[in-house]
Amino acid sequence: MQQIKDICPGIAVIIFNDKKDILLQKRADVGFWGIPSGHVEIGETITNAAIREVFEETGLHIEILRLVGVYSDPKSQVFKYPDGRITHFITCCFEAKIVGGKISCDSPETLEVKFFPIDALPSNIIKMHPNWLKDALSNNGPHIR
Repeated sequence: MQQIKDICPGIAVIIFNDKKDILLQKRADVGFWGIPSGHVEIGETITNAAIREVFEETGLHIEILRLVGVYSDPKSQVFKYPDGRITHFITCCFEAKIVGGKISCDSPETLEVKFFPIDALPSNIIKMHPNWLKDALSNNGPHIR
């Protein structure tokens, strides 16, 4: 395996609709489906990063409900991009609710956004995201993994 050269603070946001379907984004950078997620920018809080990333990637305004967990285990948090970069993410995962906006794919980071039943997730989902969903559905935590 190639050497990891980057460590990055990340956020992920689990959003359910009224039917308990989960919102997923098809990412332009890797072509996989995943929970809306991204990086914390310099001078930004993790909650502000979560709110910003969800809006940028989906067009939705959200309110953070709770911390699902903090994930740092290299076994699940090291990601290799198609361009060869390998990054170790330290991710704070939140559950949030939609408070406004309209689903859109206007971001260059997003190919598609839609809700999926939790028992019918796409097969090409980012490897660590089903674990975050499982933790969110457990209704306990926050989890530290």
